[in-house]
Amino acid sequence: MKRCVIVGGAKIGRYDRILPRLRKDDYLIYCDGGLGHREALGREPDLIIGDFDSYDNPQLDIETIVLPCVKDDTDSAYAVREGIRRGFDEFLLLGAAGGRMDHTLGNLSLLIMLERKGKKAVLLDDYSEMEIVSREPAFVEDRFSFFSLLNISGLAEGVEIKNAKYPLHNAGISCDYQYGISNEVLPGKTAEIRVGEGELLLIRIFRD
Repeated sequence: MKRCVIVGGAKIGRYDRILPRLRKDDYLIYCDGGLGHREALGREPDLIIGDFDSYDNPQLDIETIVLPCVKDDTDSAYAVREGIRRGFDEFLLLGAAGGRMDHTLGNLSLLIMLERKGKKAVLLDDYSEMEIVSREPAFVEDRFSFFSLLNISGLAEGVEIKNAKYPLHNAGISCDYQYGISNEVLPGKTAEIRVGEGELLLIRIFRD
């Protein structure tokens, strides 16, 4: 199954980090202002979705879903749901973080929604890559400068971190005490992260 790549309208400054992550067989959904990244990404959309309040509908000969301006879902949330409806199990979100904080937080919640539906999802921005750690372990190579574990939903318990500067064993991380920020992988090692119950947002920070 192809991967669904959703391109939102947040600023992208490091296309050099984005472009190597794209696959030839990716299915690209451009959301409204995300069309502003079309030339730099060098990839035509397979589907366009938006209410076109931030970017003019280009009227391309490409499948386009025009949304009303008054709606519950953001354009990106609708695109994620559409990707699920079309049977995708893997998602990459681009142009989904930075700029307006409300949209960034809303897009992070899409990672939780996808995780709960059994989908694999990564959100990539200029500085980091983000994913939810829940049922399956996650790993961080020492090519990343830092990594952080943040609770953005409920209580996470049974948290294990191995091969890191600040290891954890059977720990709990709550939304009101975020002590899992700026950890480091031990040199030459790969950090291993497991969550017994709940969900955590894993942020891997790129080296400059």
